Amino acid sequence: MHHKAVRYVTRTTAAAASTLATTATSVAAAALAASIILSPAADASARLDGVHADLARAVQLNQVTAEQAARFEARLAGRILGDA
Repeated sequence: MHHKAVRYVTRTTAAAASTLATTATSVAAAALAASIILSPAADASARLDGVHADLARAVQLNQVTAEQAARFEARLAGRILGDA
């Protein structure tokens, strides 16, 4: 095969591989975004359980006082339950 032909085949093959990789990455990103958007939202009780656990850990680490955590949890509970 002629040297120019080999170089052409090599370049076009590399370009095609690059395009294919970009397309595969785009498809994977779109699939991930769709799974996040279409996944069911956590119900209110599960969200409140998570908030409670996070705040209990913050109190344990002395990041907030127990009173601050209780007030914040009550405020969030009002918002979460208001949305439900």
